[in-house]
Amino acid sequence: MPDTNELLQLVPKAEAKQSMKDFKSDQEVRWCPGCGDYAVLAAVQGFMPELGLAKENVVFVSGIGCSSRFPYYMNTYGMHSIHGRAPAIATGLASSRRDLSVWVVTGDGDALSIGGNHLIHALRRNVNLKILLFNNRIYGLTKGQYSPTSEVGKITKSTPMGSLDAPFNPLSLAIGAEASFVARTIDSDRKHLTSVLRAAADHPGTALVEIYQNCNIFNDGAFEVLKDKDQAQNAVIRLEHGQPILFGAENDKGVVRDPATGDLKVVAVTEENRSQILVHDAHDASPTTAFALSRLADPDTLHQTPIGVLRSVERPVYDTQMAEQLETAVESDGKGDLAALFAGNDNWTVVG
Repeated sequence: MPDTNELLQLVPKAEAKQSMKDFKSDQEVRWCPGCGDYAVLAAVQGFMPELGLAKENVVFVSGIGCSSRFPYYMNTYGMHSIHGRAPAIATGLASSRRDLSVWVVTGDGDALSIGGNHLIHALRRNVNLKILLFNNRIYGLTKGQYSPTSEVGKITKSTPMGSLDAPFNPLSLAIGAEASFVARTIDSDRKHLTSVLRAAADHPGTALVEIYQNCNIFNDGAFEVLKDKDQAQNAVIRLEHGQPILFGAENDKGVVRDPATGDLKVVAVTEENRSQILVHDAHDASPTTAFALSRLADPDTLHQTPIGVLRSVERPVYDTQMAEQLETAVESDGKGDLAALFAGNDNWTVVG
């Protein structure tokens, strides 16, 4: 299996040093004033020069939704595709053109409703693409219906008496689908967002990054507890590989494993239990702890929400394996017979 550097070397490098300006298109950015998408766009445009890749070999593929306008605003190649199908289109592109850096931009409705099937299969295949899932827990483009991540009881235009649906936890879903890289970040935390994007770009295979993104028109303040300076100290768990999982104003809260159930739980840190505080291992081959971390956040209040890279492990990369199969076929046969491929070995002859 190729390492990160070998995969990145397949994408041509830029001939000259680039800046954020090089990745801004000439299109007017049209989101609602105050939308969290602006912050994500600025972070991505500012981060792209770090990769040192020729912008002609960078592609953004989106589905349908507010976030899916993204390709228009990036001075790269891109495609505004159809509802929920961005991972499928990106899979074909990344598999057939390994000289491209392929990114998917999608939303909680686009990715987890009509696009749910395409998302999980891209994750399990481990195609070399990066998926940015903007999660605002609402349908913004269609004016405020509840989405697959809206909390139970959510009152919207389509659920006037409150949603009855249990919400998806995108990270739990991704880990269950065998994703090799799973992370979460927040639109307004530019430094953290950029660090997660950097880690995703370096990862060989599919990287899913959930970005909590505020929709100030139809779901304003959905993540306020994670953004307010005082509340966030006791609500946000910042994960760092190799470091104890501590949070709180004085790092006075920590995550331990319950010996009775094996689940993770938050405790007040004492001298007696300090040695039991879990040390984060994003590279653990088993998905068990990463999944347990993804379940810590309360779906209603969002208290005790882990952000950062939950899981980053090496798995065979789909497009690399496919390329190897094609090379083997060429070496063993030397040429292909398209007519014979279409006809197959089991066919019928109609007579009379």
